[in-house]
Amino acid sequence: MLRNGLEPWHLLIVAIVVIVLFGSKKLPDTARALGKSMRILKSEAKAMKDEGDHPAVPTVVEPTDVTRGPAAS
Repeated sequence: MLRNGLEPWHLLIVAIVVIVLFGSKKLPDTARALGKSMRILKSEAKAMKDEGDHPAVPTVVEPTDVTRGPAAS
C-alpha cells in the first residue's frame, strides 16, 4: 500500500514546510530544546531500566499511633 512512501523529495518538502512555519530564527532554539528533551528521556529510560535490573529492597514501615476522634454517629 505504501511502497516508496518516504522518498528523498518527501523529506525535502517537509523540511521546507518546517522552515516556512517556524522561520529560520526559531529553528536552532527548537532543535536545542528537542535535544534536551531527548537527553532527559534517555536518562529516565536508563534509570528505569537500571531500577528493573536491581529491585529495591523493601522497607518495613512501622505503624504509628494514630489518635482517632469520636466516631461519627
